[in-house]
Amino acid sequence: MSPMHLSYCSAFALSSLGLTLHRTHLISALLCLESMMLSLYIALSTLPIENQTTSLALAPIFMLTFSACEAGTGLSMLVASTRTHGSDHLHNLNLLQC
Repeated sequence: MSPMHLSYCSAFALSSLGLTLHRTHLISALLCLESMMLSLYIALSTLPIENQTTSLALAPIFMLTFSACEAGTGLSMLVASTRTHGSDHLHNLNLLQC
């Protein structure tokens, strides 16, 4: 495994570890998800350069589009939960009480 691939894998693993360990606030979970998407985007954008192919050239653009949609949805959920519950703590959000 090259050092570049090791850095992508370690960035993704650290962000998923942060997502599992820091689940008290919704904003920290959203930041961990964004770092996961960023590591995937960088890995997908350098893959065609390393392989010298153009078949996967549009994959990073689609990934960036979906991550922007995910970020917008996450921020709207953050605003809605802060307005209704008064904080962004994840333990306040209970689906059984809806």
